[in-house]
Amino acid sequence: MAPAMAAALLLAGCGSSVRESGGQGLRVMSLDQCADQYVLAMGEGHDLALSPRADDPDSWLRADAASHRVLRPTLESVVAYDPDVVVRHWGGDARLLARLQQQGVKVVTIAEASDFATVEQSILAVAQALDRRAEGQALIRTMRTSLKEGAPADSRRETALYLTAGGFTSGPGTLIDASLRAAGLENATRSPGFAAVRVERLAIDPPGRFVLGFYDQARADRRGPGRHPLVKRLVEERPNVRLPAAMLTCPAWFMADAVPELADLRRRR
Repeated sequence: MAPAMAAALLLAGCGSSVRESGGQGLRVMSLDQCADQYVLAMGEGHDLALSPRADDPDSWLRADAASHRVLRPTLESVVAYDPDVVVRHWGGDARLLARLQQQGVKVVTIAEASDFATVEQSILAVAQALDRRAEGQALIRTMRTSLKEGAPADSRRETALYLTAGGFTSGPGTLIDASLRAAGLENATRSPGFAAVRVERLAIDPPGRFVLGFYDQARADRRGPGRHPLVKRLVEERPNVRLPAAMLTCPAWFMADAVPELADLRRRR
């Protein structure tokens, strides 16, 4: 047996004895940054192990991550920590997930959402696994309040293009599209999913409004199409709103916070 695995098994045994003595709540491990947000929001009272990206600038609840341990999402870490519940969005390789299944560990996967109803389902799934149903319902109420605040009061539609600093956009079948529609905006991108935007296209047929994403990451995509001088000029000439990267990296309740801002964009001239 490899030394790392042997040490991991020893630590796992220690962790199990602590739980059996009733000294703490559930051991909850998050395998990626999106899962971090869910367990931070609903995991109070449990022993949390977060991913290495929990305190990154594009993590929504990064300020809450400081008091928790951080573990790499590896097989050795999982064996050592001996979790009761694992929460993931995309994190964890096939070998790790197979081991969790063999051990009977509860694994909750956050769904890739194209609407807010799917986000609610993910919230409820994590809340149930963590026995934090009240916290889950509170998040859902907060999300629904934001959606209600941003709902259009009339049927008038204005077109907006979602654009990242790297030059990508988001069409039907994405949570960005659902957010635009919730605010009464027409998505200028008609093709489903995510796609690159050509600067030439913007020069010929510029949208009436821009919704800019990931522009707060100053070092990211510094030479991306979204930062082209022509695009910069078009943005400055038109109503626009900038959504922070932390709001966009996870299909979660806080994406609804963008809807009132988008509704304000719709009203601007």
